[in-house]
Amino acid sequence: MRKQNRLHALAIAIFILGILAAAPLASAQGCSLCYTQVANSGARVIRALRNGIVILIIPPLSMCIAAMILTFRKRNQFYEPNGESQSGSDW
Repeated sequence: MRKQNRLHALAIAIFILGILAAAPLASAQGCSLCYTQVANSGARVIRALRNGIVILIIPPLSMCIAAMILTFRKRNQFYEPNGESQSGSDW
């Protein structure tokens, strides 16, 4: 059981490192029109745009995390340890 816990922790660590490694690539995306419009604006507009991006990412990110937590909690709901299936008996 401890080996499985270590593998699970290693998988999570690799996933987090992958996310952190991909962050600079994701920030490099953008269209030239948006870039020139923001570059010609003042510091307040740039700050407002950055805050708006952060605010707009919160709902989809929270829904994705909630779906992952729900999936994780319900993963063994229909698992039969001895391989037998009792079709229709749990209804």
